[in-house]
Amino acid sequence: MPLEHTVDWTEMRHGSRADFEMLGPLFEDHARGALVQNLVGLLNLLKGPKLGYQIDRYDHSLQSGSRAMRAGESPDMIVSALLHDVADGFAPENHSEAAAALLAPYVHDEAIWVVKHHGIFQGYYYFHHVGGDRDARDRYLDSPWYESCTRFCRDYDQNCFDPDYPNLVIDDFMPVLAEVFARPSRVPAVAPLNN
Repeated sequence: MPLEHTVDWTEMRHGSRADFEMLGPLFEDHARGALVQNLVGLLNLLKGPKLGYQIDRYDHSLQSGSRAMRAGESPDMIVSALLHDVADGFAPENHSEAAAALLAPYVHDEAIWVVKHHGIFQGYYYFHHVGGDRDARDRYLDSPWYESCTRFCRDYDQNCFDPDYPNLVIDDFMPVLAEVFARPSRVPAVAPLNN
């Protein structure tokens, strides 16, 4: 196995154009090659305590993705259903926005909007029990994706806590995950090199 070339500096300010032209592709190849497995790793963080529900957050996610796949949803919506709560483990206060940010470079705008807003739309089913406004989602009535988010929460979120539902396993989702995350990123590089 060939020895990997490394830079000879420890502070980026000492790097040269050649260094960064070498580093960029190494990182991109590594990051893109590991992207699906890294996202599955985040999903695996949801395994564990049921937190009062009948299933854990991991099985909830599998159930959401399973229902979307069986309903014939687009690859973008299947992946969004599977990963809509993936940020629960590291961004509990804004998991919807964090999950949407993870998906944004790869899925269509409707799916991004649905994931970003699913938390408030999901509130329709329980906010009124905890002193909140179950109709808080109505502030988005003018959105072209209001009905899509309403349907997403109704069909692929609020009903996905059933321990008897026959969830698909993560391997069943690998082809659709590979398809979606093989797409070129819609987000431009932070500072692309000018050739």
